[in-house]
Amino acid sequence: MSPLKNTLTEAMKDAMRAKEKFRLGVIRMALAEIKRVEVDERIDVDDARCLAIIDKMSKQRRDAANQFVDGGRQDLADNELAEVEVLKEFLPAQLSENEIIALIDETIATTGASGPQGMGQVMGQLKSKVQGRADMQVISQLVKERLS
Repeated sequence: MSPLKNTLTEAMKDAMRAKEKFRLGVIRMALAEIKRVEVDERIDVDDARCLAIIDKMSKQRRDAANQFVDGGRQDLADNELAEVEVLKEFLPAQLSENEIIALIDETIATTGASGPQGMGQVMGQLKSKVQGRADMQVISQLVKERLS
């Protein structure tokens, strides 16, 4: 079992003991999604895949919160954002904008990419470096600006 999955399981037990229903629900949801991937693909999920799953869940909740705000349902948006906060605990520390820009510049130099046609190559290499530590939409925008 991956260390991140162990951490999630221990956090679930702690939330049960502390009777934190909301937190417990979010952690169970994350563990259920990891288990679903394991069953569907018949694999044991490693830490990198766990991070990708949790990162995807966070992104889905942020998107849902934006849609709820657009629909005038701030109460539901607040709930989604609270779930994101719980999920963030299991993701690595977020990169600052300066760190992201430095990584982008380094990757552009390494790949020798230039112009918009090099964006895919740069994004492909960056994705593994920043998985779970930065929003890929923000990175995509910064790469686009750098390559233009």
